[in-house]
Amino acid sequence: MAIKLDEVEAKQGFRYEVEGGVAVITFDLPDSAVNTLSPETGEAFTALMRHAEGDTAVKAVVFISGKKDNFVAGAKIDFLQTLRSAEEATAISRNGQQGFEQLDAFPKPVVAAIHGSCLGGGLEWALACDYRIATDSPKTTLGLPEVQLGLIPGAGGTQRLPALIGAQQALDLILTGKNVKPAKAKKLGLVDEVVPVPLLRSLALQRAGELAAGTLKVTRAHGQGLKAVASSGKAKGLAGFLKGLASKDLWTEVALEDNPLGRKVLFDQARKQLLKKTRGKYPAPEKALQVIRAGLESGRAAGLEAEAKAFGELVVSDVSRRLVEIFFATTALKKENGTANPSVKAREVKKVGVLGGGLMGGGIAYVSSALQGVHVREKDKDDAGAGRALKQVQSVLDERVKRRSLTSREAVAKMAMVTAGTDYSGFKTADLVIEAVFEDLKLKHRIIAEVEAVTREDCIFASNTSSLPISELAKGSKRPAQVIGMHYFSPVHKMPLLEIITHPGTAEWVTATCVEVGRKQGKTVIVVNDGPGFYTSRILAPYMNEAAYLLADGADITALDKALVEFGFPVGPITLLDEVGIDVAHKVGPIMEGAFGKRMAAPKALDGVVADGRLGRKTQKGFYLYENGKKKDVDPTVYALLPHGKDRKPMERAEMAERCALQMVNEAIRCLGENILRSPRDGDVGAIFGLGFPPFLGGPFRYADSLGPAQLLRKLEHYQDKFGERFTPAPFLIEQVRAGKSFHGG
Repeated sequence: MAIKLDEVEAKQGFRYEVEGGVAVITFDLPDSAVNTLSPETGEAFTALMRHAEGDTAVKAVVFISGKKDNFVAGAKIDFLQTLRSAEEATAISRNGQQGFEQLDAFPKPVVAAIHGSCLGGGLEWALACDYRIATDSPKTTLGLPEVQLGLIPGAGGTQRLPALIGAQQALDLILTGKNVKPAKAKKLGLVDEVVPVPLLRSLALQRAGELAAGTLKVTRAHGQGLKAVASSGKAKGLAGFLKGLASKDLWTEVALEDNPLGRKVLFDQARKQLLKKTRGKYPAPEKALQVIRAGLESGRAAGLEAEAKAFGELVVSDVSRRLVEIFFATTALKKENGTANPSVKAREVKKVGVLGGGLMGGGIAYVSSALQGVHVREKDKDDAGAGRALKQVQSVLDERVKRRSLTSREAVAKMAMVTAGTDYSGFKTADLVIEAVFEDLKLKHRIIAEVEAVTREDCIFASNTSSLPISELAKGSKRPAQVIGMHYFSPVHKMPLLEIITHPGTAEWVTATCVEVGRKQGKTVIVVNDGPGFYTSRILAPYMNEAAYLLADGADITALDKALVEFGFPVGPITLLDEVGIDVAHKVGPIMEGAFGKRMAAPKALDGVVADGRLGRKTQKGFYLYENGKKKDVDPTVYALLPHGKDRKPMERAEMAERCALQMVNEAIRCLGENILRSPRDGDVGAIFGLGFPPFLGGPFRYADSLGPAQLLRKLEHYQDKFGERFTPAPFLIEQVRAGKSFHGG
């Protein structure tokens, strides 16, 4: 029986029905692909719960989503962006806490029926219910990802989650922001039951009725979540409970959490590990740690108050603003087709051909088969190369099985979608061919001709080149409109960015198709215009060059790497050089210098290192020592190959970091001024997701705006006077300063 709703409840997308004494509240926010939370949503839900409480015919409540693959995705992020003070944001947090406290104390059983993403405020909502059922669908994920936006859970999540699954497990979820799948959620005690999708609604109704009748009770074993115990099976329930008490891990957690000394050990260790990762640049995880500790040591009320205050401070912090801007940027990119014409449709890609069986080729084969879900035919020059490509795909699948994000059966099915050989058999039906061969223009021209001779007229040819202009590659094609760049980053299965490069003659449908392929491969996709080095390789070159100049000036390798890590990069430039391959960087250098002149000239400091056969991690011989593939200390013998030898000079870390970072920022501004980039937004996303530019700084253009274009110009002019033309300010920066404009408007 459906109940007629008030206007505000209907406007928020709620539906209220009573079936067999159970009120079913369905949430389906109008004009939105997902359910999100706002103050209006909370008010409407509270009104419905009051109605259910006063209705004597209602014995229990089921809360369920009307969306296809979404429970509740969390709070409306754009609403949080409207908050202008910490006090205002703290008040919002308190309101959310109060609403979920009322739900927690509701006198009738409440069951959350979860299918699809249950994240942030959505999970906090579910945590306030008495019983949680989740579907076994791969679409169902649960988590508190707020730290990824520079925030913490603000509606009681920092208090309810530790109470439900124990502090150690809660810290792992809250401090990392990672999501868990249904099976892991059940193991943690985050949900009580996992069921097939078609049974979700009926079983939720059944469990609600059983809870109301007292035939199903929930008991809490510390750190083990809720356990459902049928009243007719008390002995079994008691045995299960005692078995749980016998768990060594459980007692370890109890010992740590339930006495002051144990808690101190737990939280001190957690903070130590946290700072090792964040280096104090991201305040949200530290705040979360403090808030969870406050609740455990001083009680729930104190914990909730600490949560509200910390949430308020973080919402208006610069770090959160930058991270939220990145979130909006990537969200907007998902809705675009990469062309100026939104009506252009992508064509279906059912089969991908991959040329080259190295790490890149194998990685591309993996994301195409396992994530995009299409058949892949890989070609290499010999059987050994083809075998390496297959081994690369298999190794990633094995890793996923080991992490339990994939079953063995699923891995076998995905592996069966990849075949390899030494000729072009199987390429006739390919819709897209991606080459990842040696960076040589003549070689690539030869391959284009070979591919076009064996593929259909509508087949797209994409190059994974990181430096050669796509327009030059297209000159070797009979179908230049179907030639495009698809620049992946290594390792392909881990790096999130795909940089798509179009030359002036690239057909729009080709661009749209490749953008869609990238999205299905799980990539954040930016589209840039053609030019030597495109965007990411081009802005990386002066950054790496400056690191080499610092080495030539006598900088210590460890100190230089630490300087850039302290600035916010995930690894230092010399570590990165070892990872990319010293020989690769050495070959790209002349290409960039040939295109852009002396300002892009690399110092000769590395010539001796290359001549010594040091290629980096891949040969276990670079600037660093390696043991079983793991990086160790700097190889002291490498200094003999550098200017100044072992006599390294002490340098200010802040200046070393600034010299490298400003080179990247300045070159990014050049790319925008020369229309390589289509927008500052794309430049920020590309640098963060492709090169590890510090996310808390928002990307090169947000960083330039935070410094102020005029101040950035002064810094560059200072270094230009000191070091010469490689620091010459970008013409577009000078234009912005003269016009009094920032890069993101204003």
